[in-house]
Amino acid sequence: MSRVASQLGAAFNQQLRQWLPGIQVLEVPRGLPRPLPADVRVLLAAPHGEWLEAAGPPAGWPFALELVQLVTSGLDFFPPWLFRSVAVASARGTSAATLAEFALATIFAAAKQLPQVWIDGPQHWQQRPLASVSGSTLGLFGFGRIAQALAPKAQALGMQVLALRHSAQPFEVPGVEGVADVHELFARADHLLLAAPLTERTRHVIGPSVLASAKPGLHLINLARGALIDQAALLQALDSGRIALASLDVSDPEPLPAGHPLYRHPRVRLSPHTSANCPEVYRQIALLLGRNLAHLAHGRALENAVSIAIEEAQP
Repeated sequence: MSRVASQLGAAFNQQLRQWLPGIQVLEVPRGLPRPLPADVRVLLAAPHGEWLEAAGPPAGWPFALELVQLVTSGLDFFPPWLFRSVAVASARGTSAATLAEFALATIFAAAKQLPQVWIDGPQHWQQRPLASVSGSTLGLFGFGRIAQALAPKAQALGMQVLALRHSAQPFEVPGVEGVADVHELFARADHLLLAAPLTERTRHVIGPSVLASAKPGLHLINLARGALIDQAALLQALDSGRIALASLDVSDPEPLPAGHPLYRHPRVRLSPHTSANCPEVYRQIALLLGRNLAHLAHGRALENAVSIAIEEAQP
């Protein structure tokens, strides 16, 4: 029987025992791993500030571990030494469907002016001009699992879908139109989702020049990482009206300090990095762990295996 050390909470661990009845789960705290029993071969690792604050790995690392299964798709919550010392697999794809749903919710909320359209008295009984989702254009910056899940849903609603990816490989979804660069993407989109990983190449990639290219009235959605956006430049674009609305589930840092202008800006819809907080996502993480345990036991390649090189992978 496999024994897994899990940094997720007790509620998830109880579910994990039910989803994967062939494993034993050792509950351990989040953060830099402490020494683990010799029979623990797998660590289910969750983000925590200690991972990046530590000067290096703990004494005895990687203990007897053969696999670290991350609970996140992104790697930026974890230090480079982690990927050099033991096999690591990401949770890429486990939250794609849920994040696509959240992106659609922000698009409908923007087009139909939700919740502003709701009224609470006859004094507000006045029609408001609303926008149509059908016939609008969705831009996708990055075309990984989230964008691949969102694109066909948007097409089914009658949206035109544009996308930008660094690689030259064809888009996995028929009918998606590629664009030449990020400026064209911003110039043509009505709603634009940032769905790229955070790397040194993409940090603050959405800056003043890109925002200046935006189609007037653009709705910018970020479910990826806050540091993709130069937030000072975004505030200027919001103040000028160049960006009509920013739906942000992420920020830089998290949480933003008290009094930050993104909390109170009338053109910002800010949520607390909660778009993937859904039972189905946790179930998908558990199923991925189960598959990787089987791969490990039979000497097969891991699903979502990562390496140092992937930290600079293109969107």
